[in-house]
Amino acid sequence: MKRRIVALLFALLATQLGALVNPAYACGCGAMIPDGQSRIGVDRETSVVRWDGRTEQIVMRFSVGGDAHRAAWIMPVPSRATVELGDGTMFDELGRFTRPEHKTRGYFWPRERDWPFSSNTGDSAGAPMPGAAAPPVGVVGREQLGDFDVARLTATDPDALKNWLESNGFKLPDRLATEVKPYVDQSWEYVAVRLAPRDQGKPLRGDLDPLRIRFDSDRLVYPMRLSRMAKTPQSLGLYVLADHRMEPASPIGGSAPEVTFAGTIHPERGPLAELAGPEPVFLTAIDQRFPVPGRIDADHELRATAEDTPYRRAIYHDELLTVGGVPLWLLTLGAVVVALTASAVVVLRIRGRRPRAAGAAGLEAHR
Repeated sequence: MKRRIVALLFALLATQLGALVNPAYACGCGAMIPDGQSRIGVDRETSVVRWDGRTEQIVMRFSVGGDAHRAAWIMPVPSRATVELGDGTMFDELGRFTRPEHKTRGYFWPRERDWPFSSNTGDSAGAPMPGAAAPPVGVVGREQLGDFDVARLTATDPDALKNWLESNGFKLPDRLATEVKPYVDQSWEYVAVRLAPRDQGKPLRGDLDPLRIRFDSDRLVYPMRLSRMAKTPQSLGLYVLADHRMEPASPIGGSAPEVTFAGTIHPERGPLAELAGPEPVFLTAIDQRFPVPGRIDADHELRATAEDTPYRRAIYHDELLTVGGVPLWLLTLGAVVVALTASAVVVLRIRGRRPRAAGAAGLEAHR
């Protein structure tokens, strides 16, 4: 059975490109390529992955900055893919599902900003195999999706793929041919995307329209290997919809992945419900940072955890314990002082009575 691994390499490009500078950033799916001498950077990559054991769908959105007006990207996939525009409201809905709980927890002793130190209350947060006669590059299809010009390709040679892309307006750095060779060796197909913005007077900034890619896959793999081309730290936010709680098999050269939400959800309407399906699905939200992208050595392979343990982040707001507006420590300390004072009075009274009793006993003995 051929391997079902997905890898994405995105970059945006103009209809006419000048000389390319080295890309300032790479996104989680590869190098982001600006036009001319401009620069573009991916501030954050956020993706929703839906996997049912047979089919994988990825909805990707990039938040970018810089001064580039046009750019391009390429996306390797292991099997024949379909591409369509995604709906950005899906990310808003996921944000509501996974937002952290706000909890209050009390503390007893006063802290730096509490009286008597201060008057303020402390608060802390807590692809099919190629035949011998297969052409170096084949065009499966080409379509215009909103601002995107999308070409779906097959390739049996990395240099031929690079040459085809450049001859069709996708000018890419020489290093790309080396980086995509492992995917060419595995006979993957490709999605090449060029941004054709309707408003060409504005630079590419903020959240770009998401794209939705669908392909067959018997494993859940999220592409990250091509991010090693990045020159600056990367940030990944990943929402995984599957039958069970999922986890990356390894950090692949980044910091330890952090689970920010895990639990069953059942959206009833909207784009998230359409992606998730009619039945409840387990959602795992994962954040990860890649301080040194050059250390990325593989794609993310995600696997089911031993148990579907739910989890939600909690933001704790610490408050000084009070009773009727009076700090509990002060009341307790006052009670202790009162108790000690009362005990001292009792002891003194007992001691005051003992001499008289002893004197009376001695007088009686003398008689």
